[in-house]
Amino acid sequence: MKVLVAGATGVIGRPLVRELIRAGHAVAGLSRTQAGADQIVSQGARVIRADILDLGALLEATAGLAADAVIHEVTALARPPARYTDMEPTNRVRTEGSANLLALAKQAGATRFVTQSLVFGYGYGDHGAVPLTEDAPFGAPAGLGSDAAIAAMAEAERQAFEATGIDGIAVRYGLLYGGDPEFVPRLRTRSLPVASGKRGTVALVHVEDAALGTVAALERGVDGAAYNIVDDTPATWREFIEQSARTAGAPPPPVLPGWALRLVAPYAAELLTRVNLRVSNEMARERLGWAPRYPSFRDGLAVQLA
Repeated sequence: MKVLVAGATGVIGRPLVRELIRAGHAVAGLSRTQAGADQIVSQGARVIRADILDLGALLEATAGLAADAVIHEVTALARPPARYTDMEPTNRVRTEGSANLLALAKQAGATRFVTQSLVFGYGYGDHGAVPLTEDAPFGAPAGLGSDAAIAAMAEAERQAFEATGIDGIAVRYGLLYGGDPEFVPRLRTRSLPVASGKRGTVALVHVEDAALGTVAALERGVDGAAYNIVDDTPATWREFIEQSARTAGAPPPPVLPGWALRLVAPYAAELLTRVNLRVSNEMARERLGWAPRYPSFRDGLAVQLA
């Protein structure tokens, strides 16, 4: 297929472009900056310079472009979000940006649209011990500070599913790891705190597995479907960070009580102290033929931090 990737220079976008080309697809990547454009070219893809939040400029930059599919991987997160306001630019990318990319898809004649989503759209709360499937309620407000982020995830999926003449598909990633060049430096400077006490689990996925799951969804996903792209081993944030520090030879992370985390980083504290979220990847295995190469975060860390 001829595939346009928005967010081609991001954490998932970089391995995704590589895997799409490896699978035989012709790839064009969107970038706002020259540095991003240079990176896309170095991977063997075509570059289009445009901002997805500027609809007029986006359609002008892609005039005459023919594409079979568009993949939305844009976020606006330069670092892990700490406060609820840190999510506002990404919320806009998922709402207004999705609408603009769908307009581009129609202009380019695309018949498939894959949008990124997150398993946290199931809610930043305690979901119990049974892994959630894609049939679980998604995008429901809970009266928490995270409601705006959840609403933006749900809106991105809704726009994709309801687009006329386009097969809309959503990939719901777990908590991503493996693509942040600042991760090890943060471990070494002990700037990634963990919460004290016993906290709930979250679903994880290595960025390389997320990219392969996205290629599988592009090639074999069906209109109106969402797919959980997670590994087989949920973990607490504390387990993940402490194992990361050990693997990287970094000092143990600082341990803070929940109330202290909520003061300095309320959004991150909600994720670290409220969420208990196990997620099933069975549907992606059965219908997409995808399985994580790194079934546990320990496997992924061993490769990433070796």
